[in-house]
Amino acid sequence: MKKYNKVVLAYSGGLDTSVIIPWLKENYGCEVIAVAADVGQGKELSGLEEKAIKTGASKLYIEDLKDVFAEEFIVPTIKAGAVYEGKYLLGTSFARPIIAKRLVEIAKTEGADAIAHGCTGKGNDQVRFELAIKAFAPDMAIIAPWRTWEIKSREDEIAYAEARGIPLPITKETNYSKDKNLWHLSHEGLDLEDPANEPDYNKEGFLEMSVSPENAPDKATYVTLSFEKGTPVALNDVKMKTADMIVKLNEIGGANGIGIIDMVENRLVGMKCRGVYETPGGTILYAAHKKLEELCLDRDTQHYKEQVAVKFSELVYYGQWFTPLREALSAFVESTQQTVTGEVKLKLYKGNIIDAGVTSPYSLYSEEIATFGEDHCYNQADSEGFINLFGLPIKVKAQMELKNGLK
Repeated sequence: MKKYNKVVLAYSGGLDTSVIIPWLKENYGCEVIAVAADVGQGKELSGLEEKAIKTGASKLYIEDLKDVFAEEFIVPTIKAGAVYEGKYLLGTSFARPIIAKRLVEIAKTEGADAIAHGCTGKGNDQVRFELAIKAFAPDMAIIAPWRTWEIKSREDEIAYAEARGIPLPITKETNYSKDKNLWHLSHEGLDLEDPANEPDYNKEGFLEMSVSPENAPDKATYVTLSFEKGTPVALNDVKMKTADMIVKLNEIGGANGIGIIDMVENRLVGMKCRGVYETPGGTILYAAHKKLEELCLDRDTQHYKEQVAVKFSELVYYGQWFTPLREALSAFVESTQQTVTGEVKLKLYKGNIIDAGVTSPYSLYSEEIATFGEDHCYNQADSEGFINLFGLPIKVKAQMELKNGLK
């Protein structure tokens, strides 16, 4: 193996990165600097410094990226309405670019000659990390142990750790692969690997952000969200930062069983995988933002933006955040948000989000025009000419077919 003097490792304290520190030192003889990005995983960061040092790291950076994550990655994605394959709210996807960017910054400061990550060779995260690293340090060496080492499974990792006395927060029986941040919690592995198995949402230790819908309260909860130019700015009339709002909505939504999805998704590397995601606050924000856009966007912009959302979601999922196309699409999205200002009221009940009212000073809805009652601003007779012109191609084609005996 090529030798490196100093390696910066994306460190979470979980199974993969706990094993990677001693593995790097054993195989490369290098100094390992661990970097833990705080993107809202909470208690997972507790005791991390002591653990990293005991495992063999020379130092640990803990970087608070929550506000930047919320404002520069989450909010633009909400504004875009980007949902991968109609279900996944991209919680892991858009957390990776911000982490990778900070890894590069620290690697440059430390004079490191390589960056390492614990992503598997089967997953999407390896792409997301490495594309972002290439965007800011195109010549930086990247070490991905899962693509080269002798370890072949999570069971092998656990055995490797146990042989070296590395403390782990999991056992062979409970080692779901999980990823948690401010936005969501994902679950993969174990019984979830068979799509025929129904997830046991009542299993102790499975759901962490939510309760199952059947265990949610019998009484509905109402929330009111305020937006300014597409950005959420207040919850129940209390102004707050986006990151704080997400935390609060996670509590409210989770208590009502909101935002639990079970999906088989198409990974970038070509395989299908099955996962369960908890995104209570994010699901509420998406629903509120979409409702407000119904009121404030004209038809053609709303419909075209839905097409843009599909491409935007693919770019985020594929790790292409720092690309000209994503930036261009964000510029388009931003231009559509100038009048997306107003308030949305939602009713949360046993996993359901029910619209309960929307208002905006920029509303394009006219009760006077839309009414079924008498009005003085819409001449219904005008529709005849409109239909004749709109239907002219259909009429001409039908006449041709009749003339030629095709009908």
